[in-house]
Amino acid sequence: MAKRREWTRESLAAGVRAGDTRALARAITLVENADPLAYEVVADLYPETGSAYVVGITGPPGVGKSSLIAALVRHIREQGKTLGIITVDPSSPFSKGALLGDRIRLSDHFLDPGVFIRSMGTRGHLGGLAESTLQAMLVLDAAGKDFVFVETVGTGQSEVEVIGVADTVLLVLMPGSGDSIQALKAGIMEIPDVIAINKSDHPAAKTMLNEVRSILALGHDDDWKPPILLTEAMRGEGVPELWEKVEGHRAYLDEGGQLAERRRKNLAGEVFAVASARAKTHLEQAVEGDPELQRVLDEVQRRELDPLSAVREIMEKVFQVRSAGARLKSGTGEDEDRNRTDNR
Repeated sequence: MAKRREWTRESLAAGVRAGDTRALARAITLVENADPLAYEVVADLYPETGSAYVVGITGPPGVGKSSLIAALVRHIREQGKTLGIITVDPSSPFSKGALLGDRIRLSDHFLDPGVFIRSMGTRGHLGGLAESTLQAMLVLDAAGKDFVFVETVGTGQSEVEVIGVADTVLLVLMPGSGDSIQALKAGIMEIPDVIAINKSDHPAAKTMLNEVRSILALGHDDDWKPPILLTEAMRGEGVPELWEKVEGHRAYLDEGGQLAERRRKNLAGEVFAVASARAKTHLEQAVEGDPELQRVLDEVQRRELDPLSAVREIMEKVFQVRSAGARLKSGTGEDEDRNRTDNR
């Protein structure tokens, strides 16, 4: 049996830079496991990122996102470009494991050295994008991939959160799907830069195209109007035209200097998102382990203390943060708070 390689910070970073598949796989596994070595490696690689173009692909379940990605990959590889693909799967609430169906659907590309595919579990994160997704994207970027695709679960908040990591957002819909109609009604139409209506041979495909077009007419004030294309992923129909529109959006962002600005906002947003998630976890653990803070929650539940006063007390104790509401209160407010605490 071959001896298992022991990676160091230096060898792993060097392997990623060289595009070594084993190094990529190991680095992303460490990222998923929040291993300290992963933070060191990503810190070393980060100055070399920013070259890969990130396409977020989202939409309701069952519309053929993975089949469309497979067709896009085939088209892009014919152009000699390389890709990294991250599929963010719903995690089991019991095992926290990821369903790997998307990887099976992309199996045609597994042996292609120019394509790296990884499924990642959401690990309970509400929006479907795990904290580790950003780190994995940076690893693939540093490995020299021309494009990184991020496919999200098509439910709830994930469609909104995909904006936080993508240069171009592709929304995939399917005619005759109640989920797709709900997506239109839920304000998701404000998100995409390009829209694909998959399974174009469906009798309702043209009707849906007109519905989407009319909804878009109500919401988009930008110079870029999201193009809507009919595709049939299994046969590859409309796929070259779809990719041409994605490239067109990239050119639009480049020409107006908006790509750099979008990336700056995205990265700042990710910093705050990850910080917020960690702060929330820390806060929950702190309250759970502190009888005094538990008592504050009990008082709220008994309607003896209002929620915002409880927030103020918890924030002051856990983070030593004085809330704006407390500072804006009249001078007697702090005395009342102090008296309330003393009376206990």
